[in-house]
Parts: sequence; structure tokens; C-alpha cells
Amino acid sequence: MSSHHRPLRLLAPPALVAVVALAGCVPGASEARVTPPPAPPAGVAQLCAALHRELPETVSGLARSVTDPETDLTAAWGGSAIVLRCGIPKPPKMADPKADGVEVNGVGWLVEQPPEGGLRFTTTGRLAYTEVWIDKEHATDASMLVGLSAAVAASVPAGISSY
Repeated sequence: MSSHHRPLRLLAPPALVAVVALAGCVPGASEARVTPPPAPPAGVAQLCAALHRELPETVSGLARSVTDPETDLTAAWGGSAIVLRCGIPKPPKMADPKADGVEVNGVGWLVEQPPEGGLRFTTTGRLAYTEVWIDKEHATDASMLVGLSAAVAASVPAGISSY
């Protein structure tokens, strides 16, 4: 992954971001089916439990959803509009020196655009890897990383994960 970090920027014109933010206020699905990552080592699972307790109740105007199955390794907002998985194995893309990254409130994030659409952000330089996937509809609002970065910084120490 490249050592330079780009400043966080919105990925769409401000008018579109406002429309998306308003759409997040409309009631939607309150449950999300989320596949937890494979069982991480005990130390990583403890960090994920600490992160789970720090996560905000809303992200980009979307309310926290119940996940199925319920576990400290996953969280979601707006149904499955924003999905978080903690304790994932190191993503192969992390080794790519040309990979894109951003830093938000002292937390580094690998940025990927999966073929299925949306955006995927994965923490870098932390003792547990945390992945945040944003669906196509909400991928225009990068501000959700502000609250999530605060939760990561408060609960997952900086370092290099061995997992």
C-alpha cells in the first residue's frame, strides 16, 4: 500500500450527497444478514468486542441495525447499507504498494472498489483488521469514516496484526 495518504474527500457532488443523506433518514430494514469472518485469535476477538462497544448508534444518518447472526465481530447500519466486520484476515490488497488509502482521525484505511459495486474500507496499522463495506447507494458519502475511525482509535491499538 502506498505510504502517502490522500485527504478524505467526498466521492460525489455536494447536492447528491445531500440527497443521499436525506434518504438515510427514511425508515428501512432494521436487520442485516452479515457473514462473520472466520473465528479470529482470542486477542483479536477481544479487540473486536471492545470496538463493538464503542461503535456509534448512527452512521451518516443511518440507525444501527440488528445483525443476524448477532456477534461482536459484526455491525450494520441502515439494514445492510453499511456493514462492518472486525477480525478479518489481512486482505491480499494490503501488500499492493499502489493501493489507495486514506487517513481519518489518525486511522489508516485501505480503499477498494469491489466489482459488485460500493466501497470497501479496511483499517491499516491496527492490531485487528476491520472492514467496512458501503453499498452502491451510500458509497457517495465518505463521512461515515469519521465516527467509525473514532471508535477504532478508541478500542483497537495501533500496530501490525499478525492475523
